[in-house]
Amino acid sequence: MTLSFLLTSLAVVLTPGTGVLLTLSTGLAHGRRAGLLTALGSTLGTIPHLAAALTGLAALLHRSPTAFAVLQYAGAAYLVYLGITTLRTARAKLSVDAAAAPPRGARLLVSPILLNLLNPKLTLFCFAFLPAFVPAGTDDPFAAMLPLALAFMALSFLALAGYAFAAAGVRRHVLSRPALLTGVNRVFGGSFVALGAALALA
Repeated sequence: MTLSFLLTSLAVVLTPGTGVLLTLSTGLAHGRRAGLLTALGSTLGTIPHLAAALTGLAALLHRSPTAFAVLQYAGAAYLVYLGITTLRTARAKLSVDAAAAPPRGARLLVSPILLNLLNPKLTLFCFAFLPAFVPAGTDDPFAAMLPLALAFMALSFLALAGYAFAAAGVRRHVLSRPALLTGVNRVFGGSFVALGAALALA
């Protein structure tokens, strides 16, 4: 597991997207526990995508060095695309009703799971992302990608949990400053572009 993988994964999980916005809005509206359950649900929702990447690509990478190179450049291109998309994203809007009663725990888990399951971009990302960090010529790509997938899931939950704690702790300040998410989008969008370029040139 390389530093490049950890830095790229960290940029991915910290970048404001649907999971982050849902965790933030839940934490702001209903507090820490609700935000943490949403973070857990978002993380669990990545399992089918990661499993598909592990099982479907392992055989392909084992048989074709050309496929490995194509996927590596595809991963780099997708990171750059994601960065540009993030930079062009309009001001994020959080749907928050602070007076509403917290949803039940099961609903807080199921909602983000479905959100990720129905997100085709997440599938594309997993297929492009994991193989890019498997050394060429690896005898067992599945064994090489499994710890990467587990590490990505762990980082995802920790990042989302951090957003949940932050949202619950600074509810009043964040609700009065919607421009905050715009600035974060710009920072991480630029990080995606830089990391994608570095991966393409590696």
